[in-house]
Amino acid sequence: MRKALLALLILAAIGLTVFFNVPGYVDRDFNRVLNPAPYSASAQASALHARLFVADLHDDALLWQRDLLQRIDYGHTDLPRLLEGNVGLQVFSTVTKTPRGLNYERNSGDSDSVTMLVMAQRWPRATWTSLLQRALYQSEKLHSAAANSQGQLRIIRTRDDLRSYLADREKQPKQLAGLLATEGLHPLQGQLENIDKLYDAGFRMTGLTHFFDNEVGGSAHGIDKGGLTDFGRQVIPRLQQKHMLVDLAHASKPLIDDVLAISTQPVVVSHTGVAGTCPGPRNLTDQHLKAIAATGGIIGIGYWDGAVCDPSINNIIKAIRYSADLVGVEHVALGSDYDGATSVPFDTTGLVQITQGLLDAGFSEQEIAAIMGGNIRDLLLKTLPQS
Repeated sequence: MRKALLALLILAAIGLTVFFNVPGYVDRDFNRVLNPAPYSASAQASALHARLFVADLHDDALLWQRDLLQRIDYGHTDLPRLLEGNVGLQVFSTVTKTPRGLNYERNSGDSDSVTMLVMAQRWPRATWTSLLQRALYQSEKLHSAAANSQGQLRIIRTRDDLRSYLADREKQPKQLAGLLATEGLHPLQGQLENIDKLYDAGFRMTGLTHFFDNEVGGSAHGIDKGGLTDFGRQVIPRLQQKHMLVDLAHASKPLIDDVLAISTQPVVVSHTGVAGTCPGPRNLTDQHLKAIAATGGIIGIGYWDGAVCDPSINNIIKAIRYSADLVGVEHVALGSDYDGATSVPFDTTGLVQITQGLLDAGFSEQEIAAIMGGNIRDLLLKTLPQS
């Protein structure tokens, strides 16, 4: 009997060890770098890149079981690599739910694969059943990293925060600003007052949908793919009253149209491709590119296959050039989708390759500065809460 009990305990221990180590294996497998570092560039591109303010609109690193402050040899970002890549501002998004059998065409919201990941990573018990608590916990993770970063990571909530950070970064470049965002608004759980909870936790950008339709509206990958719901029509004005940027990544075409019809502020698409260079369910048509730019908004060009078809520097630059020619350089930015279960051509230390590609494509240094981060910086200085 004792031997049988001991065997069961050993098996249970092995099972738990495997279970709790699965997230690391999944992270390594899902977030691949197709061309590992180090990365090279010309002397001209390297010198220019070192002078740039670089910003990126989408990174899902908070989902994974990592210490952002420690350099790791897998995935796409961490603070040391972001600083090495000369990134000045990174938008960190919070993934709270993804359907099982996830695909680009048609997903129901009836299942969730994030729950097991949350449990395996030993997140607080409240996060096991609450999407809101998952978003709030990821905010806590980012704030904790900032608190322990010795000033190298700062959370931006207001225009004053950003101005202060920019002034300090002029004196000490090895600093990163972090901005919190949501990957869809299902964490609202159908309750308008939860916008205030997200705001108080530091969220300043809100994706409306992810891979399934939710209480706010339709996803490009959902079942119905509809527009704004009645609840969604209450959400958009509330977000904009609080100066929280509306993000149309993953939104269905009717949802994009409905939001643009009632929006009073610029909107962004944090990570996307464009149909003109890579057709796909969520890649923006010329009509939507023009309409988003007309709000004063920004389109973040992604690096993965769904955004640019073949994930390569050439195809990223091709999408940037297409968008800039269509709507103007001032409306184009970087939207990597780093750490979003994507395979990308380089990690964040390789961003100089985009600078090189933009030079090779004939963009001026002023245009490159805008695309690589100036446009995002300027938009946030106009749209964030004042103080």
